[in-house]
Amino acid sequence: MSRPEKISFVGSTGDVLAGVVDVPEGPLRGWGVYSHGLTLGKDSPAASRICKGLAEQGIGMLRFDNLGLGGSGGEWSAGSFSVKVADTILAAAFMQEQGRRISLLVGHSFGGAAVLAAARDIPGLNAVVTVGAPYEPKHVEHMFDTEIDAILRDGSAVVDLGGRPMEVRRHFVEDVEKADLRDCIRGLHKPLMVMHSPTDNTVGIDNASEIFRTARHPRSFISLEGSEHLLTGKGQAARVARIISAWADPYLELPVTV
Repeated sequence: MSRPEKISFVGSTGDVLAGVVDVPEGPLRGWGVYSHGLTLGKDSPAASRICKGLAEQGIGMLRFDNLGLGGSGGEWSAGSFSVKVADTILAAAFMQEQGRRISLLVGHSFGGAAVLAAARDIPGLNAVVTVGAPYEPKHVEHMFDTEIDAILRDGSAVVDLGGRPMEVRRHFVEDVEKADLRDCIRGLHKPLMVMHSPTDNTVGIDNASEIFRTARHPRSFISLEGSEHLLTGKGQAARVARIISAWADPYLELPVTV
């Protein structure tokens, strides 16, 4: 079992970000931070189910809403990939300030790219997991590729992202286009597990191949056959949590007892 603990911290833009720490009620094995997909939020099925599943197995997890989503302040359109990375680092720092040293980073979809970029700036981090992550952050442009010219010309445009009208600004496009994860992945120097479904129609399996090929050992790959990108199917997110829990066991930082 686990219990939710509502928290908030100041993000890189100065806005207050809302989060939940899923705290294990049984023996504690370690702490982690979860980064959600582009517009999914901390309460999306994947985020909620994976983090609760890990907490039930003794790994406390912080999941938080990125800028302008859910309970967080600010405007989503003011964010970017760089902001998402910076806020992931600040989330880990917040946990550290609470005496909860982060051992594990888990990122889903666009959040998977973010944790790969953030990992090198989180002291004491031991392991990283990506789930359905793109190899290049600019992969997200396929969701609004017909509007990119208008965004660059006019400064912004309202696009459909997963059935939601969202404003995408020029700085977002420019930021993802210049983002390059190759050095981040090669220089990770931490155990990495890449999880991806071969039938993912949103972020193709070739992205997992490129991440895995670029990474150095220790690295692992888990095929999430039968799962779709958002992991909303019965048992899909729970399965991911069980696999992460088992894989991460050697890398968790056990709490210090006095």
